[in-house]
Amino acid sequence: MSTPPLAGAGMPPGAFSGTQAQAAREVNTASLCRIGQETVQDIVFRTMEIFQLLRNMQLPNGVTYHTGTYQDRLGKLQEHLRQLSILFRKLRLVYDKCNENCAGLDPVPIEQLIPYVEEDGSKHDDRGAASQLRFASEERREIMEVNKVTKLKKKNKNL
Repeated sequence: MSTPPLAGAGMPPGAFSGTQAQAAREVNTASLCRIGQETVQDIVFRTMEIFQLLRNMQLPNGVTYHTGTYQDRLGKLQEHLRQLSILFRKLRLVYDKCNENCAGLDPVPIEQLIPYVEEDGSKHDDRGAASQLRFASEERREIMEVNKVTKLKKKNKNL
């Protein structure tokens, strides 16, 4: 990140810091969603690691368990749980910021997002495409017939 110019470089002291603060506040919602997606992926990865650690731990079934190994695995497990907690807090912040950015938007009914086949515009387009396809296939058939006749004429001429 670039550093702001010094106050003596021709700008008033508070002019640049206000725009930086505003830019930091107005984060693109799509970027927030990408950050949220990456955070969810990290949460899943950490959770899988926790389950792997728990699966590899032995139950104390009367077996002498080395305290060093136990402390090491317990420390790893606690670290993963702490990181998981941090990731969930980060995800909550991203979620709240996305909701804040989208609060002023009018929700679009789901029915409007689904295209209907029976709309008037699509009927005309389908009919036009079908007639163009029919015309093109007829034209192709006629060209094939003309080519066949031309080939026969050349063959007869050569004979």
